Amino acid sequence: QVQLVESGGGLVQPGGSLRLSCAASGFTLDYYAIGWFRQAPGKEREGVSCISSSDGSTYYADSVKGRFTISRDNAKNTVYLQMNSLKPEDTAVYYCATRGLYYCSGYGLLSAGDGHGDFYGMDYWGKGTLVTVSS
Repeated sequence: QVQLVESGGGLVQPGGSLRLSCAASGFTLDYYAIGWFRQAPGKEREGVSCISSSDGSTYYADSVKGRFTISRDNAKNTVYLQMNSLKPEDTAVYYCATRGLYYCSGYGLLSAGDGHGDFYGMDYWGKGTLVTVSS
């Protein structure tokens, strides 16, 4: 059974850090681009970051560039999102997902050539992990 499972969310103060994990089972992450998305209360889901499988290229939303870092450990079949300098506006449920392709087009990231919010065709989604940034 194919699954993506997120973990690592929690409550953190502004300026703090968290590392989210996206663990895959039932398939090998090596071959696929993996994206992180988030959905804040009352807002639409948006793409945050993506890492390709072909050359490990990374892409970020402007709102997180310079603060978040996406990485993958193929040996552990896991993708990470290191989040630093967190702000209250980063509060959201964070999801990982894959389109089942090796590149990052279609994850709604301007830096990858998509229109803002224009993500589509995800084959698999995790159930999400809640990140709350508050003092």
